[in-house]
Formats: sequence, structure tokens, C-alpha cells
Amino acid sequence: MQYRLTTPLCKADLAPLRAGDTVLLSGVVFTARDAAHARMAELLDAGKPLPFDLRGAAIYYVGPTPERPGCVIGAAGPTTAGRMDSFTPRLLDLGLACMIGKGKRSEAVKTAVVRNGAVYLAALGGAGALMAASVQSCKVIAWPDLGCEAVRRLVVQDMPLTVLLDAHGGDLYESGPAAYLQSQKGESEACKT
Repeated sequence: MQYRLTTPLCKADLAPLRAGDTVLLSGVVFTARDAAHARMAELLDAGKPLPFDLRGAAIYYVGPTPERPGCVIGAAGPTTAGRMDSFTPRLLDLGLACMIGKGKRSEAVKTAVVRNGAVYLAALGGAGALMAASVQSCKVIAWPDLGCEAVRRLVVQDMPLTVLLDAHGGDLYESGPAAYLQSQKGESEACKT
């Protein structure tokens, strides 16, 4: 199935999604990678507010390249999400609804996704220009000293994504290969008849 979603997101928006579904995401998406996550943890540990409201938010694990003249953003392909795994359960428990990246997640993240009715979506790796085409505006809102890893506020329109982890425990990294193997078994059986 394909869904159109707009941030901020709530559990009711995310409940119908299943691993393997596609999403066209619009609205505000925040960027944050390793260094920004470490700084967010420092703020939380100190009892200070984050540079954006986590409730219903989507975070894209990306460090965009500099924009060319006339462009809003440079290439904006996803980075490996596992590098944020140590920070993610805490952010999900504080209201983060959606993460966008690539790669498998830890069991702790999967458990926190289900516990909080959240999702983890895949952006197409190696297609930074395609992902950037969805970005309508981009503004650095925190830690400009981090360069490409600064926190940005993006406004996106119909960003094409795939559900990797759903709120019900579905994991495309598990169900996808299993479905493929089953389809190959079915084709092999059909050839024997």
C-alpha cells in the first residue's frame, strides 16, 4: 500500500503502515546525525530543551552536501541509522514519531518503535539528488559548527520512502528476504509440474 502523510505525525497516522508499504511524506522534517544526537543527549541530560519539539516529529539521518546556486539543498541521501541506535529509544520515548535512514536497527530500537507506535522509514540510498528533489526549503536551526551535521529544518513535499519498521513489530529486513525465498520456492515448484 502507499500512504500520504504530513508531519507532525500521531500514532493514528502510523498505525495502518506495515513493513514494505510506501509513504509520500510532506511537512517539516528535521535532520540530525551522530554529532547532533550526542548534543541532544547532552541537553536532555542537563534538563535543557532540544532545538525542536520531538512530539510527532520526523528525523532524517542525513548530512546534505552544500547546495548549488539556485538549489535549496545539495544531495541529501540517507546515512546508516544504526549509528544513532544508542540515542534513539530515549528520543522515541519523548515523542519522536518517525526516523528516516538506511540499514538495520538494534533490538532496543525495534522495541521502542513498537512501544511508542512509531516508524522507521527508508530513504533510497545512493540517490541523494532524488531525495533532495523533495526538499522545498532548508534552514539550519542548531549547531552550525557541525557543518553538514548541523540540525536543519526541512520542508518536504512527497518525499518517497519505504516502511522498514512498523508500529506492530514488522521489519522489512526480516520479512523481505523471507518473502523472496518463498517466491523462489514457489517458482521452483511450478517448474517441476
